[in-house]
Amino acid sequence: MALSRVGVAIHKPGAAAIVQAIGDAEAAGVPTVWLTTGSGPDALTVFGAAAASTRSIGMGTAIVPTFPRHPLVVAQQAADIAQLAPGRFVLGLGPSHASVVEARYGIPYRQPLGHLREFVMVVKALLSGAQADFEGKHFKVHAKLNYGAQVPIVISALREGSFELAGEVSEGAVTWLCPAPYLRNAALPALERGAARAGRPRPKLIAHAFLALTRDPAELQQGVDEFLPHYPRLANYQEMFAAAGYPEARQGTWSARMLEAVVLHGTDDQCRKKLDSFLQTSGCEEIILSIMLVGADRDAALRRALHWVGRLN
Repeated sequence: MALSRVGVAIHKPGAAAIVQAIGDAEAAGVPTVWLTTGSGPDALTVFGAAAASTRSIGMGTAIVPTFPRHPLVVAQQAADIAQLAPGRFVLGLGPSHASVVEARYGIPYRQPLGHLREFVMVVKALLSGAQADFEGKHFKVHAKLNYGAQVPIVISALREGSFELAGEVSEGAVTWLCPAPYLRNAALPALERGAARAGRPRPKLIAHAFLALTRDPAELQQGVDEFLPHYPRLANYQEMFAAAGYPEARQGTWSARMLEAVVLHGTDDQCRKKLDSFLQTSGCEEIILSIMLVGADRDAALRRALHWVGRLN
């Protein structure tokens, strides 16, 4: 475990509750908290608030969807958070999915990897503190920030093309619900190919799995129904799981095998063994554990999970 850092993703419905949870995670010894940005809360806004009330914990977005945002605005937000929390912020960017972007925002989801490539290029140029003059297919930006910032940029990756792009243009690939053998056999080689094409070292691989500290099958199923209902219905996830050796994913529901691959559940000791196995098999440098809040007392479940992760690092 010495070569891997284990952070957490916290899923709670309100911004104030997440800011409080980030403080609790820092007190518990968790090195990094990651937040998604879906229907809310907004990760960049929350991290701006948390930056002022924490001192050491790292904060990362996994991810900020790019289609509904402009790279100049995201670069401004990232630079501000970096000023409030120097050396503690990682910007994760990704295109999300067609079903989300088109249904929620009414924006055409076209050429997602090309869109993401340009987005990253613009944000990097702006964060350098220099004048950014960019003319691309998706963005035309002529601007300069009042101040730049040292902010690592990682991008979401699910299929091999996105891992290759991460190898070319980012400081890391952040995955979501990819089985460990798939990361070893597909993700890492694709990262290597992308990095070699750009003449740079392979960036890091940040894996992701869910953590459910419970032996109760009913609690686990409740957690799956609440936190993971839609992923098997998304075509990109179906094809990723199929490529990983789980063709049943195309049926649109979770199989027991799929859940075992990406949800660490059981006693504290059982989850530790499953985590060690995942890290060793995947070859990742970091892992995000999404905390699946199970049982009647959600606050107690969150505190228990934070302390469990804190003791690992």
